[in-house]
Amino acid sequence: MTPPASDTLQLLALAAALGWASGFRAFLVLFAVGVAGLAGWVHLPGGLQVLASPVAVGITGVLALAEFIGDKIPGVDSLLDFISTLLRIPMGALLAASVFGLNHGFVAALAAAAGGSLAAVSHGTKLTTRAAINTSPEPFSNVGASFGEDALVLGGLWLSWAHPLVFFVALVLTLIAMVWLARKSFRFVRGLLGKMVRLFSGRPEPGPPMPPAPSPRPLPPMHDVTDVHVQDKP
Repeated sequence: MTPPASDTLQLLALAAALGWASGFRAFLVLFAVGVAGLAGWVHLPGGLQVLASPVAVGITGVLALAEFIGDKIPGVDSLLDFISTLLRIPMGALLAASVFGLNHGFVAALAAAAGGSLAAVSHGTKLTTRAAINTSPEPFSNVGASFGEDALVLGGLWLSWAHPLVFFVALVLTLIAMVWLARKSFRFVRGLLGKMVRLFSGRPEPGPPMPPAPSPRPLPPMHDVTDVHVQDKP
């Protein structure tokens, strides 16, 4: 039985939201989906209903709390980001595929590819921007960015379920901003790492480019000795 177009759009939006949000907070996504299903706020697709069991909600809640606290500590957040690289991207692919289940193998495979790609973009943006923020000695920008990511995850999941079309428009605009921000942050971090390497290796900082050397002045024309005429004496 083919689902209505509205249901299909909602499932597509949910799959995209799960993949994209997993790049920021894998455990928060699992916990939020489980709580929404357990409380009866939403009717989860069959592949996600396992998250709505009390045991699953309890486990993911503890993990989400540890992730929430660690992400607010400068330095620890970047360490967690590096460790979570092997978790968030596969998790985004798995959750996106679970929206459609094994009964739709081809669609589930496409959803997994899209979910993993979206998770990779959001995770890469988070990794580079938080590394750049951690160069600041004050912790407030770090904590503010972390709370902002929490709001993005929960808001994106809600928007995908309540207003799928609006979510897709917001997702496109967000992805454009994230790619731009990731590039700026990566250049900043790369330059900072280069300075640290030169500092510890004792190599001098590269100075301003040297001005081009002046072109040599042309030598006066040389005359052959045979060209010298000796005048006869009168």
